[in-house]
Amino acid sequence: MFLKNCWYHAGWDFEVTLAHDALVTRRIAGESLVLYRKPNGAVVAMEDRCPHRQAALSLGRKEGDALRCMYHGMKFAPDGKCIEIPGQTRIPEQACAHVYPVVERNNCIWVWMGEREKADPALICSAVPLRDSPWHMLPGKMHVKANYRLEIANLADLSHLAWVHERTLGGSTRYAEVSPKFEITPRGLNTRFWVRSVPVQAAVAHLFPPGAHVDVYFEIQHTVPCNWILHHRVFAPGTAADDCSGGELLFETWTCQYVTPRDEDSIDYYYCWGPRHEQNLPGLSEMLRDTAEAAFIEDKLVLEAQHARIKEKPHYPQISAAFDAGPGRMLWVLDNLLKAEAGESTAHLS
Repeated sequence: MFLKNCWYHAGWDFEVTLAHDALVTRRIAGESLVLYRKPNGAVVAMEDRCPHRQAALSLGRKEGDALRCMYHGMKFAPDGKCIEIPGQTRIPEQACAHVYPVVERNNCIWVWMGEREKADPALICSAVPLRDSPWHMLPGKMHVKANYRLEIANLADLSHLAWVHERTLGGSTRYAEVSPKFEITPRGLNTRFWVRSVPVQAAVAHLFPPGAHVDVYFEIQHTVPCNWILHHRVFAPGTAADDCSGGELLFETWTCQYVTPRDEDSIDYYYCWGPRHEQNLPGLSEMLRDTAEAAFIEDKLVLEAQHARIKEKPHYPQISAAFDAGPGRMLWVLDNLLKAEAGESTAHLS
């Protein structure tokens, strides 16, 4: 169901604070976690489950580096080992809470849900940070009641901009007619395409002369489990070659989007979007963030209804269409990694 040997976005860095009572809960790939910061600022990601009677450790309290379960008072070090059991001196070796590897990068908290020895930080996707970069990025998040594979397919197929996002990110049926160039990578899919001589996208149309047309270039890095990084450039029509050289650049943004499955029926969606600092007119970044939120609510309505229909009839026969090329490739990569991981687990058990 879920890939374990990969890095999952567990939230923005500012969501987990140094406050003495700051315990943050997450559910990632079917597992319940509690996150907190040690006094030195490092993040701990521990299974939200006391090994004694499965009480929720998120109902406990921070004590220095450690976390105390407030059911029977057992205290756990940040490596998960129990270091105190009130009323007894002997601590069983198996009195341990599972702790997950954590990396903070680009203002994101990444948690590795699989085998600790395979937790390679080099596998974390590239992204634009919220701070200390040439880009003015503003973050957001929302909860969607849909399977994460539906979100993968949604992000790998931008033809839906023509219909779902007609009044936000789209504005032309031409988005449904493009022929993207795909490059399959070991852990994802790179996608590039032009949309030539189209009306300015609805979100920023008021910043251009009435009836203005532009050429838009999309360059996307899509990695497992579902991280989606888009470099979006808008040129004066007819000025840019296919490699973007020689073009009169009118507008340029990055958006970073991270889909984290809670379970088979829901996801947490984290996103940020922004222009270059020198292009950031007063209120522009806020407008882009609000537009992104409006567009993702449009997606949310579609995906939640789609998820409900699939739950009703999971074996309903479906047809294929040309715009399934991106989703098919990205899900193929994911499924191959899932099969490989399952094979490794089976070999380990035998």
